[in-house]
Amino acid sequence: MGSFETRDDESDAFLRPLRVAVRREYVYSEAKNMVADLECWTLVSAVDGEFVLHCERRAGFLGSRARITIGVQGPEGIPSATVIVRSETTGSLFTRDKANVREFMEPFSRRVG
Repeated sequence: MGSFETRDDESDAFLRPLRVAVRREYVYSEAKNMVADLECWTLVSAVDGEFVLHCERRAGFLGSRARITIGVQGPEGIPSATVIVRSETTGSLFTRDKANVREFMEPFSRRVG
């Protein structure tokens, strides 16, 4: 089992929480769109009131599915949002949790940043 969540002490900018001066509602909506655009990603559920997406990423031949949670935090009505992504893989010898997070965060940073 492996897991990784964005954190401030990472040297790679795409593995840190994304902070943007944009309303959380817009960022959340764009996160949903981004998941739909990513190959091998599926939106499992959306908790719209909490701005949380639960996704799955299909793995390759030797991997298993990763559960990915995308959360958007920020004050209501103020253009300030923070995106936190967590990837968790179980039942596999090979995990790619950091790569999963980066796979979302790199294009998403360009989309909303």
